[in-house]
Amino acid sequence: MTRLQQLTKPLALVLILAMTSLTWGCTTTSTGASRGAGIGAGAGAVLGGIIGSQTGSWGKGALLGAVIGGAAGALIGDYMDAQAEEIDSQVDGATVERVGEGIRVVFDTGILFTTGSSTVTSTSRYNIQKLANIMNKYDDTNVVIEGHTDAEGSEAYNQRLSEQRAEAVASLLRAYGVAGNRLSPVGYGETRPVASNETASGRRLNRRVEVLIYANDDLKRQAETGELRM
Repeated sequence: MTRLQQLTKPLALVLILAMTSLTWGCTTTSTGASRGAGIGAGAGAVLGGIIGSQTGSWGKGALLGAVIGGAAGALIGDYMDAQAEEIDSQVDGATVERVGEGIRVVFDTGILFTTGSSTVTSTSRYNIQKLANIMNKYDDTNVVIEGHTDAEGSEAYNQRLSEQRAEAVASLLRAYGVAGNRLSPVGYGETRPVASNETASGRRLNRRVEVLIYANDDLKRQAETGELRM
């Protein structure tokens, strides 16, 4: 059975306060306007890294950096709540988190792949198919598929394996009908651990595939105009 978790509100408050401090002092002159726009555009990514390092997950930080907020954010949150509940109840072998206005789904690569392989096991193919079915139902989202490894072996090998595993999951999702323009597979090798590589249990946590689901522009527009209906 999977595990559905909800990010606590205090961290969301930290996000708001941090965003305020990052954008404080932006000028309105012709030169300052572009500088201010650059700070605003980069704030989400910066906050993603900050919060990611605090929460033990870069993916979680990235989702928090994309928070919209307000009434539109609440509507998107409801949309994501419903999707997360379906993933949690139907997709075995995954940990499901609702983070900000997005969803983080984490698969232990020991479940998806045999050691050193980037071929998804037959059992896991069925779970990826169930995930794809849910994504097709809630199709106003974009999806990042991240591959991660532990620090065993060379950095080059781990980087290549993480890329191959992310692409293998993305390829299956496409095969099961998820539009390719929604999917962004990326490999991070051993560079983004969520636990210590000094222990077997830590290395296992670091060997993972993260699926990050967040609102696309059309879903944001529907939420902002009040057109979004569940």
